Amino acid sequence: MTRLLVNGRPAEIDADPDTPLLWVLRDDLGLTGTKYGCGVGLCGACTVHLDGEAVKSCLLALGEAAGKVVTTIEGLSADLSHPVQAAWIDLQVPQCGYCQPGMIMAVAALLNKTPRPTDTDIDAAITNLCRCGTYLRVRRAIHKAAQKSAS
Repeated sequence: MTRLLVNGRPAEIDADPDTPLLWVLRDDLGLTGTKYGCGVGLCGACTVHLDGEAVKSCLLALGEAAGKVVTTIEGLSADLSHPVQAAWIDLQVPQCGYCQPGMIMAVAALLNKTPRPTDTDIDAAITNLCRCGTYLRVRRAIHKAAQKSAS
């Protein structure tokens, strides 16, 4: 049995500790906002927070998350009021939206560490892939969320 805290709630998972956290979140806990994209940690669609750090859940084994705090897109805010989510909505960032939960989670982690990121900071931290190419809107939304967080 593996214990962790997911979106503020204790979870006990009866699964192989080598199971990727992505599948535990989706299949065992029903948290389907975290997406499967590439399965090799390149696209970032599966990004979640582990103790506040952005991680690719397709690469993280359940055993590595034992005793830690996991936050998924469902746990970022109950009412879409998180500054990143609000900026995404205000600027209509998504097109298809598939990559957006992972992108939002990566951005939220960036803003926790770097409240006023430069474009260079954004380029270094946000490596998530967007097949629709909404990168310009993503950058604008990051700056808007940073301003909203600062006020």
